[in-house]
Amino acid sequence: MADVATVAFEELRPGDHIRITQRIKVGLKVWTNQVTGCVQRTERRRCGLHVKRNHDDYAFQDVIVLQKEPNAGETTTVALDEFSRIERAI
Repeated sequence: MADVATVAFEELRPGDHIRITQRIKVGLKVWTNQVTGCVQRTERRRCGLHVKRNHDDYAFQDVIVLQKEPNAGETTTVALDEFSRIERAI
């Protein structure tokens, strides 16, 4: 699979039509999931990790709020990780 079609998180703009492929791993099993939609907004959210951390040690996660298709009224929030692949949908 060539990385030519991938899009960087920083390049996304509201109205972009994209497909996100994510890898889900539980134990020894691995699944892939795809979601297609139109970008409503992108955010860098502060996330609370479930480990004891210093009060001034911040952790952030990139998220994309999508309007899913073909159900125009349904929105979803996708949290990205290092295995997420974003590409332009046709």
